[in-house]
Amino acid sequence: MHYLEDYSNSGFVFAPFADGKRIFIPENLAEIIVTDSVQGQTVEEPARPYIDKEAQTAFEALVAKSVAAIKTEDFEKLVCSRTEAVPVNNDVITIYTKLFSAYPNAFRYCFYSPETGLWMGATPEQLLKSDGKEIRTVALAGTQTYKETENVVWESKEQQEQQFVTDFILGELEGLVSDISTNGPYTFRAGNIVHIKTDILGKLNNCGDIGKIINALHPTPAVCGLPKKDAQQFLLQNEGYDREYYSGFLGELNTDLATGFPDTDLFVNLRCMKIDGDTARLFIGCGITKDSDPKKEFIETVNKSMTMRRVL
Repeated sequence: MHYLEDYSNSGFVFAPFADGKRIFIPENLAEIIVTDSVQGQTVEEPARPYIDKEAQTAFEALVAKSVAAIKTEDFEKLVCSRTEAVPVNNDVITIYTKLFSAYPNAFRYCFYSPETGLWMGATPEQLLKSDGKEIRTVALAGTQTYKETENVVWESKEQQEQQFVTDFILGELEGLVSDISTNGPYTFRAGNIVHIKTDILGKLNNCGDIGKIINALHPTPAVCGLPKKDAQQFLLQNEGYDREYYSGFLGELNTDLATGFPDTDLFVNLRCMKIDGDTARLFIGCGITKDSDPKKEFIETVNKSMTMRRVL
């Protein structure tokens, strides 16, 4: 097993939310196969899941505690999450082909190592894309269920949440990136839900700073909160479970290193699940501000769980 020690090597990285081993597949030891995608099975909307009252009570208590912490001005925002188990009735290949077809606008992956176990996901959020000269990232926040016949209207709480993420990213890139420009915010659809999204583009001051940029961005306020380190510690102490690789990041690091302008293409590990035997463990979260309502936030996690339930 290989682990990412620094950001100078070329390969594929699978990194956790907090401290832990960053699994790394070196490019020079990997077999890379490129093929056309195959249209998978049609995916239908599942029935609404049974609501686990105990899980609901626990999550609403976590949200209430988070709102209280924000109101004491310890935090600007927190991102609470939970997990739930869903029976697996299909083989892994069938699940993945359904996921691949259901989310054409997402980064879809299936990853296994003896240390991490089997993970699968369809994430809409780019952490970082760079060609060694320019970088691209996104600010993504706010969530609604997609309804084809209705126009999307974002409440002030959701707009504020998205602005927190945008301002944080712009601040973290200062000194590492120049000529920064933004596009947005705008509504972005990811499966059965929509988000507020802002695209961020800039020129990389030094191609050797990729590692600094990754460390500055991860974990983003979209998966953690603000201030970042304090928010991360709050979640580790209060969520009541181990996120593992949920809300970590994954993707290609420094491919085509010999050209002098290496490509990096990393994504935040959202809308994901860990499959263990006949059970899939779903990971779902939502951004919390001082105006958050615990009952509404729980329902938001239920709506988000439908993303992976569709393919299960």
